[in-house]
Amino acid sequence: MPRFFVLRSLFCLCFLSLTACQSAVDGAYYGMWEKLGVEKRDILVDRVEDAQDSQKDAQEQFASALDEFSSLINFDGGELEDIYNNLSDQLEASKESAASVTRRIDKVEGVANALFVEWEAEIDMISSANLQRDSKRKLAETRRKYATLLVSMRKVEKSMAPVLVALQDNVFALKHNLNAEAIGALQGEFNSIKQDVSSLIKEMNVAIAQSDDFIKSIRN
Repeated sequence: MPRFFVLRSLFCLCFLSLTACQSAVDGAYYGMWEKLGVEKRDILVDRVEDAQDSQKDAQEQFASALDEFSSLINFDGGELEDIYNNLSDQLEASKESAASVTRRIDKVEGVANALFVEWEAEIDMISSANLQRDSKRKLAETRRKYATLLVSMRKVEKSMAPVLVALQDNVFALKHNLNAEAIGALQGEFNSIKQDVSSLIKEMNVAIAQSDDFIKSIRN
């Protein structure tokens, strides 16, 4: 058997093993909380709120990075290297904020999937046709709202990437040319980045509002 196919098979086995292990860990985690009276829907609400918080933090961080970029464009003397260092720090902080948003969304998705699997299994155990029908309707409604929320959050996640790339490109450009000419070259980039950050913040506001709606629907 060609070496490539052997390696691919081993990779697939490792991936499946890791997935199974993660599922087992998640199952044990949810089981522990359920023994304490905390249901999966409660965990889901907490994680949606955590995702909200991470997006709010990211809003502030990207706005801060834009402000730092603005100070560079308006540079009128002083230590250019200090401004470069500040902008570089803002870039790293923005990367971490983006990574935090992704982690929180992944956690929302994990518990939501577990909740829906459990919900379906419990519906099958309901003997009353009326109650079963009501539960199915509620599940379908919750799934629909969750799908809308997830799309919105993933859109935010995707929109952060080009902003980070643009910031990183400009940080590198400044690093390689710490002079007034470099600033002049970056001025044309500022308006584009400003527009991208503005659009990103608007998308985050939409996702945050949808999170509020979803949480209300879960709690009612």
